[in-house]
Amino acid sequence: MTVHPFRTRTARGLAAVAAVAAVAATASACGADASDDDHPDHRSFALQGRTLTVDSDDAALELVPGDSAKVEVVRWFRGSTVIGSDPKVTWKWQEDEDRLTLRLHCSGFIADCSARHRVEVPRGVAVVVRSDDGSVRANGLGKGLDIATKDGSVRVEDVSGPLRLRSDDGSLRASGVDAKRVSLHTKDGSARVALRTAPDRLDATSDDGSLTLELPGSAKYRVDTHTDDGRVDVSVPRDDASAHRISARAQDGKVTVRTADGTAD
Repeated sequence: MTVHPFRTRTARGLAAVAAVAAVAATASACGADASDDDHPDHRSFALQGRTLTVDSDDAALELVPGDSAKVEVVRWFRGSTVIGSDPKVTWKWQEDEDRLTLRLHCSGFIADCSARHRVEVPRGVAVVVRSDDGSVRANGLGKGLDIATKDGSVRVEDVSGPLRLRSDDGSLRASGVDAKRVSLHTKDGSARVALRTAPDRLDATSDDGSLTLELPGSAKYRVDTHTDDGRVDVSVPRDDASAHRISARAQDGKVTVRTADGTAD
């Protein structure tokens, strides 16, 4: 019997495609998880000033206070590619700017990568975070936070100093906040903040998502609220002459301003 060459090549091509599909399905089913890294990497960076800037992309980021005078970083990483270049993670320190740049490089037809960083911040240092893709958590920092994400949630607990949170696509949550000035903005996602002390100024805006502001009941507030499509519920003590000014404005979502004990889930 004569085997046609074209049929042979076609059969081999289909077999190769099937093999690639099987590998892809296996990779998708497993999913890389940085938490599975039993041997994380550690680095230290000498801080020159009193403000740390962290530029992160494609990775989860956690910020906590540290006891060292240096910025201590722990990195967990798991990744693989079947068709594509080898995955890698990089960190870069710019001493003149006190800027830490964290990058995950993972590309190819079949690529599965996950990275997570924990940054221990010297006490008394303010923090600025810019994240393109990945969640950001901060806990126990005391000199002010400025966090902006393009795609990822933000969770902040037990912080003091000026607080500014922004997200293009992701929810914002902050609890145990001691700050005189607070600014929240989300384009697509809800925002909720619980304060332990009455702020001098709190500005919250949402393009698409609810706003919930929880304030100490021991003070009176000058409150300005607005929503294009949603309910407004204000239950805090009010005084139009108060030095504590609250502004909450949503285009599409409910606005709630209420007293609370300083916790948020």
